[in-house]
Amino acid sequence: MAVAVLPPTLAKLLMRALAILVFFAHAWVPARATTLQKLTLGEMVAKSTSIVRAKVTASRTTLRGSDVYTIYQFETFETLKGQNGSAPAEVAVPGGIAGSVRQVVAGAPTLLAAHEYVLFLWTSRSGLTQLMGMSQGLFAVERTAPGVVLTTRAAAGEQILDSAGHAARDEALSMPWAELKAKVTAITAAGSK
Repeated sequence: MAVAVLPPTLAKLLMRALAILVFFAHAWVPARATTLQKLTLGEMVAKSTSIVRAKVTASRTTLRGSDVYTIYQFETFETLKGQNGSAPAEVAVPGGIAGSVRQVVAGAPTLLAAHEYVLFLWTSRSGLTQLMGMSQGLFAVERTAPGVVLTTRAAAGEQILDSAGHAARDEALSMPWAELKAKVTAITAAGSK
C-alpha cells in the first residue's frame, strides 16, 4: 500500500487554509450568551445619541440578516437629549419571532404596548436605533399618586461586568421623574462644555 506524502510547503498551505476555514466557520455561529457592561447614569447619558420619554404605540418583528429584532413604535412626549422633532419613532430590541425564526437574547427587555418609558438610545451607522446597555437604558414610568411620577429600572439579571472586566452586580434604580430629568439635563450640559 502506497501512501502519498505532500511536500512540506503544500502541507503548510493546506493546514493554514484549514485553520482559516475553521476560524470563519466559528465566526459565523451566533453567540447565545450576553454579557453586559455596567453603565452608570452618567455613562449612559454621555453615550446616548438621544434620550426620550415616550409611550409604546405598536410593535412588529423583522429579520436583519440572521438576527431577529422586535421593532417598537413610540409616541414621544419629551426629548431630553437629541434634537426635538428628530427623536426616533422606532427602537429595535434584539430577539423575537420573525416567520419561523425565534431568537431569545439575554438582557433584551420586552416593552408593553401603551406603557410609558424613558429610553436611553443610540443609533448605529446603519441607522438602527437601540437601547443603551439593553435593559439598563430602559426606565418604566409610573404614576404612584396624583402628580407623582416615578421612574424605575430593574437590576439586570444577566452577567454584568465593570469597566475593568470584573464581575459586578447591577442595582435597581428608582427616582422621581423630575430628579431623573434634572440629572440627565445636568450631565448633558456638563458634557457639552
